[in-house]
Amino acid sequence: MPSPSVRRLTMTAISNSLSLKQGFSLARPRTPFLTRTPPSSASVKFTRCYAAFANENREYVIVGGGNSAGYAARTFVEHGMADGRLCIVTKEPYAPYERPALTKAYLFPPDKKPARLPGFHTCVGSGGERQTPEWYKENGIEMLYEDPVKDIDIEKQTLTTSSGKLLKYGSLIIATGCTASRFPEKIGGNLPGVHYIREVADADALILSLEKAKKVVVVGGGYIGMEVAAAAVGWKLDTTIIFPEDHLLQRLFTPSLARRYEELYQKNGVKILKGASIKNLEAGSNGHVAGVKLGDGSIVEADTVIIGIGAKPAVSPFERVGLNTDVGGIQVDGLFRTSTPGIFAVGDVAAFPLKIYDRVARVEHVDHARRSAQHCVKALLSAQTHTYDYLPHFYSRVFEYEGSPRKVWWQFFGDNVGETVEIGNFDPKIANFWIESGKLKGVLLESGSPEEFQLLPKLARSQPLIDKAKLQNATSVEEALEIARGSLQGEAAV
Repeated sequence: MPSPSVRRLTMTAISNSLSLKQGFSLARPRTPFLTRTPPSSASVKFTRCYAAFANENREYVIVGGGNSAGYAARTFVEHGMADGRLCIVTKEPYAPYERPALTKAYLFPPDKKPARLPGFHTCVGSGGERQTPEWYKENGIEMLYEDPVKDIDIEKQTLTTSSGKLLKYGSLIIATGCTASRFPEKIGGNLPGVHYIREVADADALILSLEKAKKVVVVGGGYIGMEVAAAAVGWKLDTTIIFPEDHLLQRLFTPSLARRYEELYQKNGVKILKGASIKNLEAGSNGHVAGVKLGDGSIVEADTVIIGIGAKPAVSPFERVGLNTDVGGIQVDGLFRTSTPGIFAVGDVAAFPLKIYDRVARVEHVDHARRSAQHCVKALLSAQTHTYDYLPHFYSRVFEYEGSPRKVWWQFFGDNVGETVEIGNFDPKIANFWIESGKLKGVLLESGSPEEFQLLPKLARSQPLIDKAKLQNATSVEEALEIARGSLQGEAAV
């Protein structure tokens, strides 16, 4: 009678052999899109040579360590397909975590109850179980830490890591997310005291700088810039935001809405330089960053600079899988399948069909990271065939540290196209409605109640016809939302 470990090894080998011969896991529905040419007998012999591979669990491999990887792992567990079948490869030393925390509560000063791991491992961001490293062990999920994938052999279905490990996969989910856009080295982008935030190590390095900082400059007026600047206020630091656009968060906020937030930041002592170009970052005599030189030649002093100018999809080394040159990222269909059978892409890195608006999109937001991972794995493991039907959702939370005079939390659903109607005075509420061809296309609400926030996705998905004049005459945010709710009910009656 063989020992339990031998029996498990034998069954795993049989399972991998069957999986490879069938193309995918036996649990996966077969469709023409997924059909794969059977491997040659030589490659089958190669896959049975256990000494050649560093991962014991090779039926499914996830590359990445952020939100998508964590939510995908949970979905595998929910389907009973993780134990002894799933391997996750990440370049970080941590189990998957809720990355948005890094530019919010993680940056709070020590006396403001900052967030720390294991407090924000996935899937706590959506109210789920906290998946600590022990959780992965208990569920039989193999974790390979601090070893990013550097190469892929599509024909042999193998990955090579930076340490030289060779990993086998039956099905591969690419969940590599994005990397921060950086300033070139020639203009000071790598000077000591210059920071970018995508990982825990980045946030830790920034905290060390904030502990000693006196003057902070945040470059970028988007999500990262606004969140980091708000956190810096908690440290009581001289803080300046610099960006080239006309107002904060220009890709979403209207000029009027942005002005409200800019006034809030200025009341908190943040200086705002908009419409400003940056020539280079200046170094002091000690080689450390000392200032930001603007296009007009003036210099803004700084001993800490945070760059938040966007991000790029981390597609290397998966370019061969098939990229979308318009929106960036890896092209997938409505089930997150790439053009290469057996390979999927989810989260920030996926260029997917945005069904509701009939266009291809790539969304860098935690909500999509979670939902895309869950949809992909359900399609992979079950008979689910309906395509991903995502409703764009963005939010931000700032000034949430202990003792803050005003905690800010807004949510947006839908598409910011057409004309806008703004209701409210931002004290404490404000709402923006986007209307195109008489239909309500998108809505943003600041400081809403849970019930009000729950109404927003219903409005954005239904896109009801709405009386713009009636909406404009609303005397409060509550009245405007009731008008919108009424249009929703009217649409249902028709």
